[in-house]
Amino acid sequence: MTTVIAQRNLLFSLKGQSLRRPLAIRVYAPVPVPPESPLYRPDQETASCRVEFDGIAAGSLSDTYGADTLQALQLAADVEPILRRLSKDYDFYFPTGEGYFDE
Repeated sequence: MTTVIAQRNLLFSLKGQSLRRPLAIRVYAPVPVPPESPLYRPDQETASCRVEFDGIAAGSLSDTYGADTLQALQLAADVEPILRRLSKDYDFYFPTGEGYFDE
């Protein structure tokens, strides 16, 4: 893995439960995709960016691909859709205790 370049710390609980656990969302620096990659047919500038949801099994690790390092980073940093999808099973909170989503 490469260097963590951004992190968001939250708390989460299973829906209907009060026990809150820590969740660290980390975005790693984008890296070029090797031309021999079997998962993705890159061109000269294709890059991937790893996102980690540390603390929640449903999120774990994923790689986001982009046309270049800037697009890979931009797409990886947009964690809101993933949190929205996970919010069907979990409630998310800021470290201060406030709810993450205004609903």
